[in-house]
Amino acid sequence: MGYQLVIFDLDGTLLDTLEDLADSVNYALSVYNFPERTIEEVRHFVGNGIRLLIERSVPQGTPKEKTDKVYAEFMEHYTANCANKTKPYDGILELLYSLRKAGIKMAVVSNKADAAVKELCEKYFAGLLDEAVGERMGICRKPAPDSVKEVLKKLGVEEAQAVYIGDSDVDVETAENAGLAEIAVTWGFRDEDFLLQRGAKVLVSTPKEIEEIVMA
Repeated sequence: MGYQLVIFDLDGTLLDTLEDLADSVNYALSVYNFPERTIEEVRHFVGNGIRLLIERSVPQGTPKEKTDKVYAEFMEHYTANCANKTKPYDGILELLYSLRKAGIKMAVVSNKADAAVKELCEKYFAGLLDEAVGERMGICRKPAPDSVKEVLKKLGVEEAQAVYIGDSDVDVETAENAGLAEIAVTWGFRDEDFLLQRGAKVLVSTPKEIEEIVMA
């Protein structure tokens, strides 16, 4: 393959963040006496940024002003509690160390808020990533290719020399829009059948399979 750069999604790909996300969603909902959401509901709400996560979590018909307040409560709570239960998926650290040892560059492009992306990557993957970016004002979020293109330019890598790895239909679209090869993982927030229906062509069920593909 000859890949020089691997760009990862974060939530559902490198880190199992679902419980912390659900806890903060339910905290924010509880402030306004809204019904809580289950883990499975939150699993299906994530992937398109925090704003949409909150819009999907509040009851249908909630006014924008109230949704804004729930969003603000979520952001404050999650900023302080984003690493309570979060952990890397089994085999992820070994994968990153192997790729680093092989001289392959690595980055994260996520739809999670940029501050949380940087905090989590520093906490769990310090010294392993060349770049980590999240959702920022003025930058179109995935599946727009903007952040991926930004990382490619900053690290001096051509599209044909990079692969994008994620767990959702948003990630499949992101890779396509950016002109990158894509790998979809099946241990994250979307199942194999869903990913295949959304156009995923290369699926893996373990981090070891990623290493084998990237270093082939």
